[in-house]
Amino acid sequence: MANRHRGETTLMVAGDALPMRLTLGALAELEHAFAVDSLPALGERFIDGRLSARDIIRILAAGLRGAGSAIRDEDVAGLSFDGGLSGAIKAAIALLEATFGEGDTGRPPQPPGA
Repeated sequence: MANRHRGETTLMVAGDALPMRLTLGALAELEHAFAVDSLPALGERFIDGRLSARDIIRILAAGLRGAGSAIRDEDVAGLSFDGGLSGAIKAAIALLEATFGEGDTGRPPQPPGA
């Protein structure tokens, strides 16, 4: 069971709940992937809610790896998400909210200090 107080969420794939968590290592991986140099800059990257398919893949893959999976981005791209694209997007947003804290706007919140 995912512990949202620890930033944990799940990704539903073919009826299985795969654990996700953005550890510091996973966040550093995302900073590198999105060519930003800080957590506030990473938050800014997501704050407007416009995420590409590649963004979703990177976020989900980093979250799966942060929870201990050895999955590659390419493997995530080929998964059959419960709920299809909408399910993948909701899972990515839930992971960002669990990591940075839930906002009241329905958009991924900005990290503290941004």
